[in-house]
Amino acid sequence: MQTNSVIWLTEQDLNRLRHLIADLTRAARGAQAGVETLEEILDLSRVVPVSDVPSNAVTMNSQIVIDDLDSGKQRTVTIVYPDDADALSGRVSVLSPVGIALLGLTEGAETEIRLPHDRQARIRIRKVAYQPEASGEFSL
Repeated sequence: MQTNSVIWLTEQDLNRLRHLIADLTRAARGAQAGVETLEEILDLSRVVPVSDVPSNAVTMNSQIVIDDLDSGKQRTVTIVYPDDADALSGRVSVLSPVGIALLGLTEGAETEIRLPHDRQARIRIRKVAYQPEASGEFSL
């Protein structure tokens, strides 16, 4: 992932994601794709209370409209925990290349995503259509 943007993370998301990483490691699934990269993101993030996260930042369970800068296609995804992922409904795991790349970024941010089979995608966050914290939902 490449970006020059600040990576915003709520204290609540940080704690939940650290627990997720610990659970995966204890279950001997620590080698699961994305765990190391997610750990790096957590270490680089600007961690704030839920009340201080910008309303246009991608947090867990946010719904985001993204533009594929190479194909010109637009798509809507929701960043979720691995057990809630469902590609057909646009629910993308935070451990996936797309989920990791988008977490913490804000509207207008552009990033490159490494995809399977040595492919790359360039995407831009067009809009954070729904963010739990901005909607007063702090338990998601």
